[in-house]
Amino acid sequence: MKTVIMAGGKGTRVSAIAPDIPKPMLKINGIPVLEHEINCLRRQGFTNFIITVSHLGKVIKDYFGDGRGISPATGRPFGVNIAYYDEEQPLGNAGALLKLRDELRDDFLLLNADSVFDVDFVRMVKFHKEKGGLVTLFTHPNSHPYDSGLIVADRNSAVESWLAKEDERPMFYRNRVNAGIHIINPQILDLANIRPEVVGTTGGDGELVKVDLDRHLLKPLAGSGRMFCYDSSEYVKDMGTPERLRIVEGDFISGRIHAKNLSNKQKAIFLDRDGTINRYVGFLRNIKDFELLDGVAEAIREINASGYLCIVVTNQPVIARGEVSWDELEEIHNKMETLLGQEGAYVDGIYFCPHHPHKGHKGEVADLKTDCDCRKPKPGMLVKAAQDYNIDLKNSWMVGDGENDVQAGIAAGCRTALINNPEIPRRKEEYSPNITVDSLPHFVERVIWK
Repeated sequence: MKTVIMAGGKGTRVSAIAPDIPKPMLKINGIPVLEHEINCLRRQGFTNFIITVSHLGKVIKDYFGDGRGISPATGRPFGVNIAYYDEEQPLGNAGALLKLRDELRDDFLLLNADSVFDVDFVRMVKFHKEKGGLVTLFTHPNSHPYDSGLIVADRNSAVESWLAKEDERPMFYRNRVNAGIHIINPQILDLANIRPEVVGTTGGDGELVKVDLDRHLLKPLAGSGRMFCYDSSEYVKDMGTPERLRIVEGDFISGRIHAKNLSNKQKAIFLDRDGTINRYVGFLRNIKDFELLDGVAEAIREINASGYLCIVVTNQPVIARGEVSWDELEEIHNKMETLLGQEGAYVDGIYFCPHHPHKGHKGEVADLKTDCDCRKPKPGMLVKAAQDYNIDLKNSWMVGDGENDVQAGIAAGCRTALINNPEIPRRKEEYSPNITVDSLPHFVERVIWK
């Protein structure tokens, strides 16, 4: 599979650091960002590159050459094949793709050269092939979804709508942000209403014809069932400002960037929802009753910074009982993600069990009245998350305010923490959590800050 890397941007926000080199050549721990990208891909078998260059592009070409020969800058080859496309005049962030149409005959990776990442691309390609769409977007939660482009998808991960920063968004939304990494079938270039030969020429209105990747190629596919989002917890961060550059360099030196690659075993903190994240009200049926507990957003923010994944696992028998619809539950979880995002916190995944073993409720959903493997105290949700995120359960925690949470964690092989919630009735039997705490912030203080 070919990889196209767009490296033609000027990087005006970060140019104060090094105005004489292009943004992708800024160094992280002594190595250019673009070299980090190429190395990550080469290690996974991606060795055929096309790099689009413009501003100070000669610096990039002189450093990497064709990727095969000895680099005059480093004295060694890079072990890849590199071709270049020179934008003599600005073509937009996707104009070069139309010019390269004849060279793009199969699915290809499309990346920005100014992002720092370490992604298991083999896993992403597998997802893309299983879905069979024209486009797969790499999406992830971040600490500022309120000013990021958001992707809305259905339960099959098909993109339903694309919300740019400037678009009006709903009151509550999932923290699912487009990270600028794509797998693209070249058929979408044929769907664009712009002919390759007119890109870069002066149009009828006297303006230069440019192609915007999002507006002209990707956003029109939303709702078509041909574009999917690949949700991942892996590290992807733009280094487009001096402050972000400092952050990613610190993350690289600490080893966090590579550790987040899903080919590596992850560690997670699994959280129950009601009574752990939000105020306990019994069966939560009304979205108005959802309120974050004091200090929870800050605690989850600390979990995010610690290297642990933060994953919610919650029994929701209100679905089987017919008291809350699938869409209503999704909206409750959207509220949770929105409130957390406003405080710079996020969860990496949400797993819920909609089943209930006891029949006899008015309006119940008969198909969901079953003794399943996912309802806590069974460990099914934790096991599924471990498969999805390559989690090492023995080095993970299950945190909740009930016996079922502790038992599920023990059954999964996790360490366990019981939140001592006086509103939850307790049985007299002992079920031996590893620690008992007063709240999620107390857990973070005991485990993360120790």
